[in-house]
Amino acid sequence: AHKTQQHARTMSSNTTTPLKNDRDAVIVSCVRTPLCRAGKGSLAKVPPGTLLSTAISGCLDKVPSVKPSDVQDLCVGNVLQGQTGAIMARMAQLSAKNMSHSVPMSVVNRQCSSGLQAFMNVASAIRSGDIDVGMACGVESMSFNPMHKAAGLPHVDWTVMSKEAMDCLTPMGVTSENVADKYNLSRAQLDQFAAESHRKAAAAQDAGKFLNEIVPVGNVTQDDGIRRGTTPEKLGKLKPVFKKGGSTTAGNSSQMTDGAAAVLTMSRAEARRRNLNVMGVLRSFAVCGVPPDIMGIGPAVAIPQALKQANLTVDDIDVFEINEAFATQASWCVSELGIDPKRVNPNGGAIALGHPLGCTGARQIATLLHELKRRQQTSNRTMYGVVSMCIGTGMGAAAVFEVEAEEGQQQLLSRL
Repeated sequence: AHKTQQHARTMSSNTTTPLKNDRDAVIVSCVRTPLCRAGKGSLAKVPPGTLLSTAISGCLDKVPSVKPSDVQDLCVGNVLQGQTGAIMARMAQLSAKNMSHSVPMSVVNRQCSSGLQAFMNVASAIRSGDIDVGMACGVESMSFNPMHKAAGLPHVDWTVMSKEAMDCLTPMGVTSENVADKYNLSRAQLDQFAAESHRKAAAAQDAGKFLNEIVPVGNVTQDDGIRRGTTPEKLGKLKPVFKKGGSTTAGNSSQMTDGAAAVLTMSRAEARRRNLNVMGVLRSFAVCGVPPDIMGIGPAVAIPQALKQANLTVDDIDVFEINEAFATQASWCVSELGIDPKRVNPNGGAIALGHPLGCTGARQIATLLHELKRRQQTSNRTMYGVVSMCIGTGMGAAAVFEVEAEEGQQQLLSRL
């Protein structure tokens, strides 16, 4: 696992509270575009560069006192665009709101965790003192770069590949079926999980919960993959896609989607100097390996590692944003870790909202922090959240975030 800097902890009334550190990586702005169905959704004809530049500009618009030239580094998660992805990202950056060519950038690909890895690259540079201000982004247009048209076979010496190495080629849907078979998951429970994702997403959209995290792309203002009225009975009529008699269908898998997200991050000292509101603080990060042919179990391994590093338990976490690559793996991870389902993806997950591969990790950060901020308005306490996902070829990643109580609230709690 990739271990981040450990922070000293002191005791408060009910849980341990980290000491504030000037080098803490804090988030001051995080946004996303609408997430729309690949090929037939509202963003299908919008190039990924436009999605990315929109997210970058929208993220900066939230903090007008931060000039684009203040950003010292920018990292973008992108999976499907291949060798032109870095060029696309640089061109998108330079076409964003007054972004200067003096701001360097890079592109990272850790498959489904690319958006989270981009954030960690920036956050690690902040924590180490290399930079004070950075932006992490994620972008994917699965309309312009469909998965089935991705690059061909890898260039390896096939004569020496082990069985486990060959398992890296297992189609994602087949890995889902492998999880279902290994852990005896029923089709009925998977369809129930998928229907619940759509129900929660529809309720969140109706309540306006996504409004503060979404920046419009032209006249496209909301997600279009949510299927209202979805029921387990309706989903039960769909045929399995990857295995005869299997349980993985188009209805209980994540949608192929177009979208982008951006997260503006600073050192705590820099945010304080600028008198900016802190949306959240990174507390820990872990990434780990699992068998490639059951790659979906990754969150069940990564989340405990991240929690241990943060000196927290499952019960300390208010909200888990766990990517729903498939209902199989997501539901099993929740059950395996003993997480209350009510605390998982309260506004729906990738089955309803979609999974634009390179974007997802950054999108989850935005959704998580906006949700925790809403809850804190009535709870008046420090809150914790987790972002996690499985990763193709057999990995899992997880990050723990803290949304701090206001200073006055913390002082009050310390007297109780």
